Amino acid sequence: MTARRTPAEYFDHMYADAEDPWSFETRWYEQRKHDLTVSCLPRPRYRSAFEPGCSTGALTSRLAQRCDRLLAVDIAAAPVATARKRLSDQAHVRVEQMRVPEEWPAAVDGPFDLVVLSELGYYFDDAGLELLITRAVESLEPGGALVAVHWRPAVAEHVRGGDDVHRRLGARDGLARTAHHQEEDFLLDVFLRVPPPARSVAQVEGLW
Repeated sequence: MTARRTPAEYFDHMYADAEDPWSFETRWYEQRKHDLTVSCLPRPRYRSAFEPGCSTGALTSRLAQRCDRLLAVDIAAAPVATARKRLSDQAHVRVEQMRVPEEWPAAVDGPFDLVVLSELGYYFDDAGLELLITRAVESLEPGGALVAVHWRPAVAEHVRGGDDVHRRLGARDGLARTAHHQEEDFLLDVFLRVPPPARSVAQVEGLW
């Protein structure tokens, strides 16, 4: 099968039909998933975080409570405008329109101690996903966290399944998986950039 990627026009059409096409604001499934994502963060607070594919900012608003500085980006103009409005009272949050992974934050924005890939990796062909993972890992400081969460069932507009995205992340040199949450609907993994050696939350707090 010829490699491909979900075209940018797909997202423009989705947001033209509805401000919140995936019902982030109203579905308990989405609210619970976002709460689980933030609960899995291994540190209580992060210095500088990056969230590509932020959509309307539903997860962004939760991440903002745990970050001193947060950059959130999306490929489509409509959700960027919605996310900016939602987070307008959060001076430490910046929302920009950006086409990742071809575009990536400038060096002045990083390195990050947290990168969140939420419902993003399955839109890319092999080359695009490889570049996304490479840039995410390279922009992490040593010991920084990469959190990935992806829908598992097949979707016609997705280039690949969420399971494949997480397999590729798990096989990447420089990442160590420290948490894994699996449900029929989605996968949630936490990776730390190594070295230094990955340590659990309890280890960091000296409990063993």
